[in-house]
Amino acid sequence: MTTAHRANPIPNILTGIRLFAGVVMFAMMAGAAPGALDAWLSPDTQAKFGIWAFWIFVIAASTDWVDGFLARRWNSTTRWGAILDPIADKVLITGAILGVLASGSLPGIALPCGLILFREFAVSALRETMAGRIELPVTLAAKWKTTVQMVALAALQLTLLWNAFGLQEPDGSPLSWQPAFESFAVFLIWFAAVITLWTGWQYFREAKRQMRDL
Repeated sequence: MTTAHRANPIPNILTGIRLFAGVVMFAMMAGAAPGALDAWLSPDTQAKFGIWAFWIFVIAASTDWVDGFLARRWNSTTRWGAILDPIADKVLITGAILGVLASGSLPGIALPCGLILFREFAVSALRETMAGRIELPVTLAAKWKTTVQMVALAALQLTLLWNAFGLQEPDGSPLSWQPAFESFAVFLIWFAAVITLWTGWQYFREAKRQMRDL
């Protein structure tokens, strides 16, 4: 009698932690945003919230690769994990985007952030509407898209936390490399938006092809 294979739960646990971390991270970024909780939180506490949110995001984002790697290595891929993984990614990305936008101090990022959100919601709606009729597996380009989004959002968060991390000249002025880094972070979010729209177009094109063949 053959014993049924039982998937190792660790990859799904990591995915669940990433989902929960996305919610906590957004709550902290919202608390750190100017004008959000100024009446209840001191500036020092808000700065700590921003730092904690940054590290939560970085650690949670790193599990996006780890849980998938472990699931494949241990032959522990499950349908539940396949469903939960993109949800956790979207919660983390959406929370970070909303938190960064709430700061209101980074010009030039509202449009690319909005485009990213629109694409994510559109593809999610497409998958839900076409569930059971067509298959839209996650592409390699879409996986890299998520990675670029996470790197860009981590860079944007860091630019908001110069003072909280003590990254400034003794007189309080920015360090010489910080303007260039901020420009690079804005470029990254625009680059992420372009890749995001491109992969979204690929999904809609594939959906149209499969619907035509039905």
